[in-house]
Amino acid sequence: MSFFQHGLRRSVAQLSRSSLPRSQAVCWQQKFALSQKPPSNIVRLATAARCYTTPTKPTGAVAPTATIPLPTASPSKDSSQQQGQQAGEDSGAKQSSWPESNPKVVAYWLLGSAASCFGIVVFGGLTRLTESGLSITEWRPVTGSLPPLSQADWESEFEKYRASPEYKLINPHMDLDEFKKIYFMEWTHRLWGRFIGLTFVLPTVYFIARRQVTRRTAGTLVGISALIGFQGFIGWWMVKSGLKDDLFAPGSHPRVSQYRLAAHLATAFVCYSWMLLAGLKVLRTSRALSNPEAAAKAFAALQSPALRVLRGSVTALTVLIFTTVLSGALVAGLDAGLIYNEFPKMGVGYKPPNAELMDKFYCRKEDGSDLWWRNMLENPSLVQLDHRILAMTTFTAVCALLAYSRTGRLKATMPKDVRKGVMGLFHLVSLQLALGISTLIYIVPIPLAAAHQAGALALLTGALVLGQRLRIPKSTFALVQKRLLAQKTQLKTTR
Repeated sequence: MSFFQHGLRRSVAQLSRSSLPRSQAVCWQQKFALSQKPPSNIVRLATAARCYTTPTKPTGAVAPTATIPLPTASPSKDSSQQQGQQAGEDSGAKQSSWPESNPKVVAYWLLGSAASCFGIVVFGGLTRLTESGLSITEWRPVTGSLPPLSQADWESEFEKYRASPEYKLINPHMDLDEFKKIYFMEWTHRLWGRFIGLTFVLPTVYFIARRQVTRRTAGTLVGISALIGFQGFIGWWMVKSGLKDDLFAPGSHPRVSQYRLAAHLATAFVCYSWMLLAGLKVLRTSRALSNPEAAAKAFAALQSPALRVLRGSVTALTVLIFTTVLSGALVAGLDAGLIYNEFPKMGVGYKPPNAELMDKFYCRKEDGSDLWWRNMLENPSLVQLDHRILAMTTFTAVCALLAYSRTGRLKATMPKDVRKGVMGLFHLVSLQLALGISTLIYIVPIPLAAAHQAGALALLTGALVLGQRLRIPKSTFALVQKRLLAQKTQLKTTR
């Protein structure tokens, strides 16, 4: 019986090619196929190949090869399962309201927020250097957005400042006009922080509510928003330490706690770094999806075993730079830059005397068990020595990284943007070293000290950018593979 069915099908196919128009032939084939049992796999494959390559007979002129669609026969069990799976994937994709990639506007917004965060870090250093941070003695997140608007309001704020230890011990001669100068410095710093919070939180709510970012990016934006709010709390916690007499030794210079200052600066650096890396990742993904073939080649180059040591070295160097920044915050909090203002020596030698470095004055336990770590964190002489050691170690590590990147095997496999990143990092660390030494020698002038703090953040930026260029984001790599597969499938379909 199957022999007669096969012969009848061949007769219908020949009849459609010879005497009937193409549309009528296809219609006859479809009707006949629907009335029969599903053909076997071998017959179906042969029919498919024949239908995609069957030429039409020429009528006077040479006709091009015609492509005839496959007959719509009843699907087999395997094909029905595949169609069901594909339908399930399509419905699942439709149900997911989160996009696969982020628009470029999100990257520009993140980088703009990072730039604003960079600026407030530098301005915060100026606020500390001008001793303006303790001029506002209350934390009012909402009502404190406006400065005093009347003479009575100014008198009230000045009266609160007169009750602080800083006014009693350092500024008893200050009048209202001088108070207004330091007040506006601190008020501008706090207003800038509120501006960063609003310009980040409100767009975050919009992008998430409108599903304009990926699910992973949405979590990142929520995390950064929470960190910004926490940073505001840390800032007030730091200022509060300079408003009470019991938080520093009697007779000492009224200042904020160096621990809280370091925590405030570290949180600001983490917030900036998070914004920067998130923005760079969005841009990199967008660039990779615009040209997936080039991105695939770039990712393949980054998978070279020769870059593995370089990648780990950059990660360790980033941690070293961040640790050096924290030690610099301790130097600033203790005013340790105002002593031993020469380089490379500290007094008559390259380090202060041992008795000065490990002074029992800083111990708070009778047995002296806290001698070493109290001196490391609270002794200005040892704190400055530690910062010098860390700074010179950072400079030496960057120089070693530059020399290692010039070795034959690594130089041949290192991408061009990575090579530029290593050289840029060397320039940044050289500039930072010059700024640090100049700030120390000239006894911490405000312009040089502010530039030195900006240089620290710029150096960390260089290390973060270099590390980002050396890594392959898993999500971006998966999207590139998916885009290449889609292009390959589309190409096969068009053929």
